[in-house]
Amino acid sequence: MHQCSLDVRSYDCDLYHHVNHAVYLNYLEFARVQMLKAGGIDFFVLAEKGIQLVVTDIHISYRGSALADDRLEIRTVPVEHGAAYGVLDQTILRGEEVLTTARVKFVCIDGAGGP
Repeated sequence: MHQCSLDVRSYDCDLYHHVNHAVYLNYLEFARVQMLKAGGIDFFVLAEKGIQLVVTDIHISYRGSALADDRLEIRTVPVEHGAAYGVLDQTILRGEEVLTTARVKFVCIDGAGGP
């Protein structure tokens, strides 16, 4: 499991002062990049080499609302992988409160679009 944190910025919030639902996708992406870095993999170096990690499916459930200035923790757990694909479970928490859960599927492709 990998864990990272971030602070909610005011511009992430909607008119109701909650984090907009689409912003959670950015938070999840941030956590995936941080997980790669922690494992010694630079996402941007992969891209320079023509290797892309492409999200093919995300199932996300919203359980609570994050607010401006909240400190969030994002946990990322690899649950399945093959030679050119993977599945991750991600959870966004405020303290011990689960705000969002997601299952993310991705594939690894080369510059020609093949595995």
